[in-house]
Amino acid sequence: MRNFFEYNWQVRDEWFDWCKQLPNDELLKDRTGGVGSILYTLFHIIDVEYSWVRGIQSKEDVAFEFTDYNTVEMVKSISDRFRNEVAEFLNKNLDELNEKVISVPWDEDKYTVEEILHHIIAHEIHHIGQLSVWARELELNPVSANFIGRKFRPINS
Repeated sequence: MRNFFEYNWQVRDEWFDWCKQLPNDELLKDRTGGVGSILYTLFHIIDVEYSWVRGIQSKEDVAFEFTDYNTVEMVKSISDRFRNEVAEFLNKNLDELNEKVISVPWDEDKYTVEEILHHIIAHEIHHIGQLSVWARELELNPVSANFIGRKFRPINS
């Protein structure tokens, strides 16, 4: 499972680099489908990942507003900052936690840690697909979503 987090982080960083070719107003432009804009989609991915991982750890959710992070550099900075905390959590022995049932304040259902981790991975892959569609609408090549051929390093805390 750790490799899929690493994969998502690599692809996310490549999208941040990809974004640098566009002016900020194009990144903030509301688009059809998805959650809104290119930049907000990246912000949303980070927010969901961080919130669920904090929920697994029974930590309070940290609310942060997109209007405070509305440039590529700012969204990338929270991605890097929160990634360190997520990586630290992933370095623990997750096998012991997989069947633990979790309840979070924003959802009335309960889920196992394994379900939540799979959800986080699938959620990001889903939104990366949306970014790819928008890239093609802009007549630009999207970031490669290939898993094969990527090199993964151990997740460092």
